[in-house]
This record gives sequence, structure tokens and C-alpha cells, in this order.
Amino acid sequence: MSFRSPGWMIDVRPLRVPTFRRTWVGNAASYFGFQFTAVAVPVQMYAVTGSTTWVGLLGVAGLVPLLVFGLWGGAIADVVDRRRLLLAGSLLTWVITVGLLVQALLGVRSGHLLLALTAVQAAGFAISSPARQAIVPRIVPAEQVPAANTLNFTASTAGGVLGPLAAGVIMGIWSTDTGVDVAYAVDALLFTVTFWATWRLPALPPAEHAEGEERPTAGLRGIAEGLRFLVTQPVLLLSFAIDLIAMIFAMPRALFPAVAEQQFGDGAAVGWLYSAIAIGSMLGGLTSGWIGRVRRQGVALIVAVVGWGVAIGLAGLATHLWLMVLLLAVAGAADLVSSVYRQSIMQTFAPDRLRGRLQGVFTVVVAGGPRLGDLRAGATADLTGVTGSWAGGGFVAAGLAVVLAASSPALIRYRPVQEAAADR
Repeated sequence: MSFRSPGWMIDVRPLRVPTFRRTWVGNAASYFGFQFTAVAVPVQMYAVTGSTTWVGLLGVAGLVPLLVFGLWGGAIADVVDRRRLLLAGSLLTWVITVGLLVQALLGVRSGHLLLALTAVQAAGFAISSPARQAIVPRIVPAEQVPAANTLNFTASTAGGVLGPLAAGVIMGIWSTDTGVDVAYAVDALLFTVTFWATWRLPALPPAEHAEGEERPTAGLRGIAEGLRFLVTQPVLLLSFAIDLIAMIFAMPRALFPAVAEQQFGDGAAVGWLYSAIAIGSMLGGLTSGWIGRVRRQGVALIVAVVGWGVAIGLAGLATHLWLMVLLLAVAGAADLVSSVYRQSIMQTFAPDRLRGRLQGVFTVVVAGGPRLGDLRAGATADLTGVTGSWAGGGFVAAGLAVVLAASSPALIRYRPVQEAAADR
């Protein structure tokens, strides 16, 4: 099987590694399936409550477990076999997906129950995600880590394109209640592919420790050790901060159900809105061969975040669905670039014995930021209107990213370690 591609296209060399290839396939299936739930939960919440604030509260329900179990899951990932941890976290996530299906079939119509199930599902994701990302440098060569991350992000965004579009079709064909039932069922079915891929992983025990070095723990002491390392790395701190700015101020997804109903009056429109960002990310990933050749990766990260904010702001001002989708896709392409650089920077800085814990912090930032963004967008929309919340947030994020980069130049000066060494 050939895995060669032109220089401008996505680097697929990691797919030559069988272990990574199976994991990639399993993740791609789960990403696709999860998007059905990601659309169904807010749609069901809006149908039950009629409030964008309640939709935004879904972000809060997921945030607290992410903060607790993301850090704890990262600490566990440095102590136990990461394969076993992935299996446990995946099982919990699947059980909650089945729970969402059951409550929908029974017609419970409880906003509080949706919040509770969302919280537990977030805990399962937070437990498994640090281990899932931390294994990448263990199963591919070091020089292929950025390419492997790009493949993973592209697979997730491809699922983010096809999943919401398919969910939108379901919502357009059937009533809201039936569409939600089908969406949860599809997610539960496809998640079994992830179990297969995880089961086929080799044993991934904790890294060896040097003589006299303190063995990590899964408690507060282990988490504190990872945080102490983090605060000594300004580039890591800045990359986390700029991502939080982008997600808190410029993530408009809590507004999608209201926009689809109020502005376009079309059930299928919600699928296009939820998939638009992923469309751009997928196209950006497929043409990402240049990403690994950029020397000033810190500057590229900043430019990508600013581009994300501006594109989101302009999308919020759009009055036609096609233009809104196009601008959200531009934002998605910028997000793909920033995501690859943030992930690669973290994995490069962190030694394997600390990688799980730092990946836990990364999970809290990357997954928690959008949930805070959901709350901000939903609550602000109830006060200022949908357009003010959406467009204003995008432009504020772009401006704050520029201010942060200018006030602390460590990220501007950043280049990969091997690039900096080559110049000396």
C-alpha cells in the first residue's frame, strides 16, 4: 500500500505504522458518530426549554468534569497502562450515549437530566483523552508527530463535516423527537469501532524512570508536578492562553439552533452550521503539507487565531446561509492550523513521564474553552441578541490575541527545537 503524497497535500506517512493506522480509523469512526450526539443534545435542549441560556448551560455541565477529570486522567495516564485507561474511559462514554438514547425514547423531556448526562459523558472523555493523545509519540517516529496530529485533527473534522450534515438531514426529514432518537442510536453503534481499535493497541505501560527520580502518582502530588513544569514554559502557557481567548469569545455553536430557527426557518440549516467549521478544518488538513515546513510556528499560531476571530465575527454579520457557512469554513481552516501547532508544541516540550499530565491540562483547555464559550455566547445572546453575541465575540477574540502576543513575545520567537538547533 502506498502512502506517498505531493508536498502540498497532507502528510500521510504515519499511516504506514499499523498501530497508528488502526487507532486513526477507530478515532475517525467515533468522531463521526459523536457529532450526531453533539447536534442532538443542544437541539433537544432547545426543544425542551426554548432558551439559548439552557443550551449554553450544557457547556457548564461539561466544563466541571473536564476540569476535574482532565487533570486527574492525565495524572493516571502517567501511572497506569494507557491502553487500559483508554478502554475504561471509552466504556463510560459509550454507556452515557446509550443513556441519552433511552431518555429520548422514553420522552423524559428534562433539561436537568440532559445536563447530568452531559456532565458524566464529559468525565468519560476527560479520563480517556489525555491517554489517547499522549500515546502518539509512542507509536510514530518523533519527526512524524506533527503529521500524525494533522491526520488526527483532519479525521475529527471530517467527522465534524459529515456527522452534523447527516444529523441535519435527519432533523429535516423527521420530527425533532424522532431525529434525536436516531442521532443517539447512530453514535452508540459507531462507537463500537473505537473499542475495536483500542483493544488492538499494544500494552502501553508507564515510561521508565531514572534512578533516584521520584515515581509519579495519580494524586494531587502528581498533578502538581506537571503544573510546576508547565509554569516554567512560557511558550506553553501562551499557547494555552491564546486558545482560551479564541474559544471563550469566538465559539458561536450555542447560537446555532436559534439562528437556524429564527433566521433561516429550516431544520436542515442547523446541520450546515454545525458542520461548517469542520468543513474548513477538513479542507485545511487535506492541503496541510506546508505546515511542517513553517519555521516561525509561534507566529503562524498567532496569525491563525487572529484569522479565526475575524472570520467568526464576519460570519455573525452574514445574512445568507451560504455566506455564513463559507466564513465559518474559513475560521475552521485557521483553527486546524492553530490546533496542530498547539498540540505539537505541547508534545515536543513534555518528556514522556510528564506527557499524560500536560496532556490533561491541554484537554482541559481545548475542551473546556469551547464550553465556556457556549455559556458566554448563550448568556450574551439573551442580553444583546444573537448577532451581537456572535459577531462581537469574534472581533474581541481577534483583538485580544494581538494584544497578548504583543505583550509577551515568547510565542512570537518560538520555533521547533530542531530548527533552532540547526541555526546555532
